[in-house]
Amino acid sequence: MEVIGLLKVKFDTQRVSDRFQKREFILTTETNTPYPQHVSFQVTQDKCSMLDSYREGDELRVQFNLRGREWNGPQGVKYFNTLEAWRIEKVQSGAPSPSQAQAAPRQNTESTSASPVFNSDINDNDDLPF
Repeated sequence: MEVIGLLKVKFDTQRVSDRFQKREFILTTETNTPYPQHVSFQVTQDKCSMLDSYREGDELRVQFNLRGREWNGPQGVKYFNTLEAWRIEKVQSGAPSPSQAQAAPRQNTESTSASPVFNSDINDNDDLPF
């Protein structure tokens, strides 16, 4: 999956154990609406350094995987989701922003209803068979 937004906050790398580290960051999407969305992502292991070259306020394209897990605790079963980024790149200043891209006329026969926040691209390199 892919999303474009503004880097709001990037946190320091957290060492969870001797063999695992993670780093979280917040991406603001839907900035041209009255209700912008502040979405939390994480990178793990050697990907923690990917955020070093970006500054808060940069417009980024983030490709990520949606992960879910079950936790069986004292109060019962709970479910958690994680958006795990695997590619981050700065949106080129000459490229149209998400609001400009939505305003541009469409060349295909897709419905012109509002686009979802998270868009998949046919060129994604994920392993899913569909």
